[in-house]
Amino acid sequence: MYDVFMSGFEDFPETFPVTPISEIIRNTPSGIDLAPSHLDLVGADPYLYRMEGRAGILKEALATVRDQYDYILIDTPPSLGQLVINGLYAADHLIVTLDSGSFALDGVATLSTIFSDMKEDLGREIKPDMAIVSRWAEGATPAGHPEEPGEKKDLMSLFRALFYKKPEPTQDEIRSAEEQKAEHERLITMMSEVQRLFPVVYTIPFSPLIYEAQKRGLPISHFAPDSSAGVAYKTIAEEVLRWH
Repeated sequence: MYDVFMSGFEDFPETFPVTPISEIIRNTPSGIDLAPSHLDLVGADPYLYRMEGRAGILKEALATVRDQYDYILIDTPPSLGQLVINGLYAADHLIVTLDSGSFALDGVATLSTIFSDMKEDLGREIKPDMAIVSRWAEGATPAGHPEEPGEKKDLMSLFRALFYKKPEPTQDEIRSAEEQKAEHERLITMMSEVQRLFPVVYTIPFSPLIYEAQKRGLPISHFAPDSSAGVAYKTIAEEVLRWH
């Protein structure tokens, strides 16, 4: 992708001829064609500010292969800059990915500023279609007392509750319950704000299988499709298919 972006720069070395995106597309074992990136792409961003029509470079490149695909997914870098603007300008639909950390909403506010700037400078109104909140680990009840793993509300459990007094909680247990309650309240507040800003919101449960899939270079749909994260992503894929 570095070569594709830099092909439009007049001072790009002659040893690097114009590179159409069709020349860099590769097949992958998952069945998805990939236009690979490289760490060099970070160095392209400063040059893009000096190019005419810089916001449309990616859109023009994709126009040459658009008819070959049912869907083209554009994965922008996490940092802000011309590469992100190119992705936004080229896309027909927009999915914003967030994690469940404390600073996720700060990123949304920054994106909103970019949307406004693009409307003012390029005449293109950007509206997100969906938000995906990853690593969602909301498991506590509103009172901050999560169920123990495997605990069942059966008859024996009721008898134990009646005849066996639970020991008084330790200071560590009390502190842990308070932290869980505070985290629950933070997640509820965050989700309320995300749902206010986006028309559709999906959550992806935290799963270590995501990291295993990444290490093996496979999407979760191929590595662990029946996992909680795999099922969640399948639901999202079905939603996106309806956009076509």
